[in-house]
Amino acid sequence: MDHIGGALAKIEQNIKVNSADPIALHGFTQLPNFILRNPDLSIGAKTTYALFLSYAWHNQFCFPGQDRLAKDIGMSIGSVNAFIKELEGCGLIEITRRGQGKTNLYTVNFVVKRKPPKS
Repeated sequence: MDHIGGALAKIEQNIKVNSADPIALHGFTQLPNFILRNPDLSIGAKTTYALFLSYAWHNQFCFPGQDRLAKDIGMSIGSVNAFIKELEGCGLIEITRRGQGKTNLYTVNFVVKRKPPKS
């Protein structure tokens, strides 16, 4: 049996990362395919979900402010709020309000939910 490294070396590459060590430089976030390929989610909701994962990956929870989310996405706070409501509406995140002047606590539900079969 051949080593996987040899097989991977034979695959044509069409993406090049130009960095000495991209993982150590800024890290990365993996977005599950069930999110990425979900036609019912807007691109903004997918991006917001990915940001939540990037914030929470090492801490198991996250509480970014809406200003921070809007800045990182490059959109308005109103748009970010709509994306958050979209994610909450389909059960991909849960929001715990922590009180006036404090950021919300977001729980990222990292599970696949199947649609009920059509009758």
